[in-house]
Amino acid sequence: MAEHESDREGREGREPDEQNLPFDEDAAWRAIVAGFGEEPPDPPGATPFRPVEDLALPEPEQDAESDAADTAPVRPPLGSSVSFAPGVGPRDHTPPEPSEDEDDEDHFVPPEPPPLPSADATAKFAWLGVVGGPVLVLLAMLLGWDMTWWLTTLSVGGFLGGFATLVMRMRTDDDQDDDPGRGAVV
Repeated sequence: MAEHESDREGREGREPDEQNLPFDEDAAWRAIVAGFGEEPPDPPGATPFRPVEDLALPEPEQDAESDAADTAPVRPPLGSSVSFAPGVGPRDHTPPEPSEDEDDEDHFVPPEPPPLPSADATAKFAWLGVVGGPVLVLLAMLLGWDMTWWLTTLSVGGFLGGFATLVMRMRTDDDQDDDPGRGAVV
């Protein structure tokens, strides 16, 4: 009876211990250590990479007549981890200086922003509770204070009370009937 291809592939693709062949682990490690630090040979037709120090230099010029007659078409290198040579690249670009002929009328200058509204005493105490509560707990932990009932109540209550006050005082902008989900209205 003929042997099926899947049976043959199954035996050939197995690991050595699955094929019942002895595996010499020491020989494998010796081969790895012997090849350490060696660079594999370049594939046929590949040009070797230039060192990083030479990347900023221009390509060496060759005679056009000798290139056409002696060598085959030169392939670009297969790849490199260096995109730009040191000192050369997009980060070294300097924009051109603006000429005096350009008008300043074409440039957008944003208007001054309106001043921030002044906070009232309720908002100031609410922020004091929101920030001061956790700072008080942190200070008590760093200085080794006992967390007594009044210190815990003051810090947790200050945080929760300040947070609740700030949430309750948020503006809802009910005076505007515009639906924000409509998009731009022309």
